[in-house]
Amino acid sequence: MSRLLPPLLLMAALLLAWEIACRALAVPSYILPPPSAVVQALLQSAPVLLASAARTFWMALQALIAAGVVGGGLALLVSLSPAAEPAVRPLAVIVQVTPVVAIAPLVVIWAGLDHADRAVIALAAAVAVYPLFSGVLAGLKSADPDLERLFDLYGAGRLQRLARLRLPAAAPFALEGLRVAVGLSLIGAVVAEFVAGSGTTQGLAWRLLEAGNRLRTAEMLAAVVCLAVLGLLLNAAAGALERSVMRRRLGR
Repeated sequence: MSRLLPPLLLMAALLLAWEIACRALAVPSYILPPPSAVVQALLQSAPVLLASAARTFWMALQALIAAGVVGGGLALLVSLSPAAEPAVRPLAVIVQVTPVVAIAPLVVIWAGLDHADRAVIALAAAVAVYPLFSGVLAGLKSADPDLERLFDLYGAGRLQRLARLRLPAAAPFALEGLRVAVGLSLIGAVVAEFVAGSGTTQGLAWRLLEAGNRLRTAEMLAAVVCLAVLGLLLNAAAGALERSVMRRRLGR
């Protein structure tokens, strides 16, 4: 409670100030509705928003898994062949710094207009792949030099060194990269769905577009609230996984 109470009190104060300002200044609801109107829209559209949130969550989860496989796999390959890092890292950086909106139309065409969800997953994975690649690679290179020399003394092979020394050392870095990638996968899924502009995905981004086209600002903010809650839940799950793994690692 000592950690939860301050942010809850601050949030309550901000919402109260928002409510009072909207009513005192008679702000039109299509510009900025009061929090009470947002709560009402959230309750009225709860079934639709929950279904869309589940869809967005599923696409973000698939993107996170794909990013983990690609980023972690590349990091493992690079760690086994140091000469490959100068070739792979610039490509990973290019994927990271290229805006999603720039490549989204191409990915939508390649995935097929009838399979917009595949394009959304691919784009979200492209956004989330670099933190996992960078975190796993940094962790694999962070093994204790004294232990590295000990493994040399005993004539350990590359796979033995990887499995028994470098992978355990990489766990904290990989988990930190996962926490960053979780948020990026959700952001990537929403942005990609915006750019795809297809109602076949039926995620929260589509609900935002639908409500915005009809000037239903309260419904837009309700969808934003769902996105924020979804992001908090994903971040909390990643944090719980990190704490669990680190407790087991310290116990060993």
